[in-house]
Amino acid sequence: MRLILIRHGETDSNVNRQLDTAYPGAPLNHRGLAQAEALVESLAHERIDALYASTLTRAQQTAAPLARSRELEVVVVDGIQEIAAGVEEMNTDWTVYVGMLNSWAPHNLDVGLDGGETARQFLTRFSNAVAAMEQAGDDAVALVSHGAALRVWAISQDPSIGFENAAPLHNTQWIVLNGSTSEGWTIERWGDHIRPTAQMR
Repeated sequence: MRLILIRHGETDSNVNRQLDTAYPGAPLNHRGLAQAEALVESLAHERIDALYASTLTRAQQTAAPLARSRELEVVVVDGIQEIAAGVEEMNTDWTVYVGMLNSWAPHNLDVGLDGGETARQFLTRFSNAVAAMEQAGDDAVALVSHGAALRVWAISQDPSIGFENAAPLHNTQWIVLNGSTSEGWTIERWGDHIRPTAQMR
């Protein structure tokens, strides 16, 4: 399966550097709505058979123009929402949150912030959601999710890219992976970088 992981458009929480991870989250601001519309042309070269969005408002708003242009239904699924910040929710200092994400590793999967979730909990729910998309039988799938969730999950599937090598994923940028849950995933594109395993070392 070809999997396109799209980060949502801009919100006021993004502008204000607030850790906005809880449901339903901030809606897109004017710039974010324009970014969502621009995705239609930006992704015109990509085949999309099915389109999913997280349970958070901004993801569904980002997916809407793309769905209209492709005559697809946006399927809202639990499991691909942002990594919960817990006690750090709406904090403008991301040091603790990002530090926790950077600490996650195969030998350190059961660490999480108070009121948040562990790496194991996050990876399990995101991977289960992707596996269910595979079972639907579509060859090319796009999903709209969130910055931290997409970075952590994609890197966990293709460990040749570490956090230290991965470029920031800006609003409405996307990651492309090819593969399957059973055979593994390979990252083909990360934002503006093509085949980042070769370019981002």
